[in-house]
Amino acid sequence: MVPRMLEKYKNEISPALLKEFGYKNVMQLPRIQKVVVNIGVGDAKLDIKFMDVAIAELRAITGQQPLLKRAKKSIAGFKVRQGMPVACSVTLRGNKMWEFLDRLISLALPGIKDFQGVSRKGFDGRGNYNLGLREQLIFPEISYDKVIRSRGMNITIVTTAPTDEEAYALLKGMGMPFNNR
Repeated sequence: MVPRMLEKYKNEISPALLKEFGYKNVMQLPRIQKVVVNIGVGDAKLDIKFMDVAIAELRAITGQQPLLKRAKKSIAGFKVRQGMPVACSVTLRGNKMWEFLDRLISLALPGIKDFQGVSRKGFDGRGNYNLGLREQLIFPEISYDKVIRSRGMNITIVTTAPTDEEAYALLKGMGMPFNNR
């Protein structure tokens, strides 16, 4: 089964980008390489069960087993020692990536209260887009009753676009709700 967002990319977005930017070869078209979802869990230094809950929530959202990230060095000000678990992340590629993007754009982002659109300032200058979410409850896979603590997450969309304008056109064509500011 081909994901709906992938079909949209192949049938609608690719021809529009070819026409807009005047590419001479279809291999020049910007594509999405991967999506990285990261949750920082500072509470894990108090009790490891917070990390277990974050891993379970990230697994439910993405459909893939998260990777545990540990502190690389000790920082006394944050009461973190080297080797302590501090975050969990997932790198999505292929069909899971397209399905996650579809759910993010069509279900999760419009479900945010007082949503004005995502910022255009999230591009890094090399065609990648970073998005921060304040809570995991916007995803329909997360049950409100089982949430111990509201936790934010970072989502990075890595593209092959050489410039931010091309990446913006790619994401806008996919339906990413950018605000006009």
